[in-house]
Amino acid sequence: MTHLILIVEDDTTIANWLKVFLEEEGFAVETAHDGSTGLNLARSLAPDLIVLDLMLPRLDGMELCRTLRRESDVPIIMLTARAALADRTALRATGRRRLRPSCLPTLSPCLSD
Repeated sequence: MTHLILIVEDDTTIANWLKVFLEEEGFAVETAHDGSTGLNLARSLAPDLIVLDLMLPRLDGMELCRTLRRESDVPIIMLTARAALADRTALRATGRRRLRPSCLPTLSPCLSD
């Protein structure tokens, strides 16, 4: 069975880059480019993992993560350039599984957890 990963990232270059990498690793991948679409896809597709950007249009990643946590226990990897202590503390409160790996070779082992 192929695992489904949902990427919610407004930067299409990053989203496409991750999509290609993950598909080459054998995963099925869907993408959304705003938080509202990401929430709808998460509800309808029930992915095995969500890769979620924090700074999204229409519904920010933090609020999307909070909503998903109330509805599901799907693992979430947060993508963010924000590294302030307050941001890391807020991420922990949403139940996220990992903070952004800095490169794809680091991301791949996280998917096995």
